[in-house]
Amino acid sequence: MTKDEVKKLRMASPESLHFLNNATKFYNLMMMYRCAIREIQTKLEVLDDEFSVENNRNPISFIKTRIKQPNSIYDKLQKMGYEFTTENIQTYLNDVAGVRIVCAFIDDIYMISDLITQQDDIKVIEIKDYIKNPKSNGYRSYHMIVEIPVFFAKGKTPMRVELQIRTNGMDFWATLEHQLRYKKGIEEMPGYDEISEELLHSARAIIEADNEMQRIKDKIGMFHEI
Repeated sequence: MTKDEVKKLRMASPESLHFLNNATKFYNLMMMYRCAIREIQTKLEVLDDEFSVENNRNPISFIKTRIKQPNSIYDKLQKMGYEFTTENIQTYLNDVAGVRIVCAFIDDIYMISDLITQQDDIKVIEIKDYIKNPKSNGYRSYHMIVEIPVFFAKGKTPMRVELQIRTNGMDFWATLEHQLRYKKGIEEMPGYDEISEELLHSARAIIEADNEMQRIKDKIGMFHEI
């Protein structure tokens, strides 16, 4: 929204002013979520730097971040039966801010999770282990909802962030599966059930490859530090 558009709204009807006030609150909240992501990302980068120096290996392949789109936030609140307000966003949604941490090996996932949990300024709200308990479609990942304090000019605010920790293989499958499955009207197409089975089969093949690479790493680790 440009400055001219804001000025026009300020001079318009009470309804427009109400919209402007709500929009300002919403964009301020999104800024707060972006700051929470930066706090988490900095912590992860510090851990990764430490491992690269001390162990000559980076357990984190890469980190991706995202803020949920306004329409997705709106749709999720509607499904839950709540109005689209900043108060409801903070109270009922835990995944507005998201950080995806992609690791080389399965044991890296649990190591990163433990290191995050041990940080005394991070509060773990919820854990869902879709690696040990994969979703019915084959999806595997390790999800954490954490709360972290973010310091603003007006004081400290606890902010929630969803962490998804997975291997390169799990991330490859999840990314492509999402592109393929979430096409408009795909569930009505002929052969959809067969496609779902093929995607599930590919997920199983990837976890077998992940497990095999983990076994090889463990075998090498008996003689060399990895």
